[in-house]
Amino acid sequence: MAANNGLRYKDKVTIVTGGSKGIGLGVVQVFVKNGAKVVFCARREAEGKEVEADLNKLGIGEALFIPCDVSKEEEIKNLIEKTVAKYGRIDCLVNNAGYHPPHMPIDDFSSDDFRELLNVNLVSYFIAAKYALPYLRKVEGNIINMSSLVGQIGQFGAVTYVATKGGISAMTRALSIDEAKYNVRVNSVSPGNVWTPMWNSGAQATPNPEKTIENGANSQLIGRYGTLEESGTACLFLAADATFCTGIDLNLSGGAELNYGIKTMRGEKELPF
Repeated sequence: MAANNGLRYKDKVTIVTGGSKGIGLGVVQVFVKNGAKVVFCARREAEGKEVEADLNKLGIGEALFIPCDVSKEEEIKNLIEKTVAKYGRIDCLVNNAGYHPPHMPIDDFSSDDFRELLNVNLVSYFIAAKYALPYLRKVEGNIINMSSLVGQIGQFGAVTYVATKGGISAMTRALSIDEAKYNVRVNSVSPGNVWTPMWNSGAQATPNPEKTIENGANSQLIGRYGTLEESGTACLFLAADATFCTGIDLNLSGGAELNYGIKTMRGEKELPF
């Protein structure tokens, strides 16, 4: 293959957490198709191995799946160590793994619920960065943290989730300051409504799934959901092209945060779908 051959991240070693489905899968696919060696993790081994096999058939970059539960520090450490053992370096860490609990008022969340969500959605990002940074510093690499638009604008019935996502964006800014002396860039991406299996399952749990899905699309100025490929391309831009950007939070939102909308919550008894 000719040098680079138009591949924007050729031979760069990238770790993606939560990479077997949803936005993480989109990141893995785009990076592999641009020549990267991508190590990705998730809890379900069968799904991960299937993604690995499908992407390696392309013959462009490389995909390697390693099972990992990001709520367990030793498994994150193992992910980092196995990546370095195989490839000898880390150029990019994409912290993506996380989940969104069902929508509820604060009365229905326990403090243990909140601690568990913090551990998965926020503390895991801290741990992965901590173990990856010694290698990222050697090559002046970068970290991309997957946050959420709701960390900026809030969300109905999601006080714990929104808190974790706001924490991700804040941690990104702080870490970018500390790592600037090593020329390691740290940025975040804040997706709005990107069509994922999680979005679909959440919609199906509402009284009117069809209306929920329609409203989700109409929440963007451009009137549609974002795609997994667009999510991966946004991360690739930060990793490969945005070399003068650090500490930023890139909205991947279709303009959902702009303009007025019908937002009154007075007298609201149910989810506003």
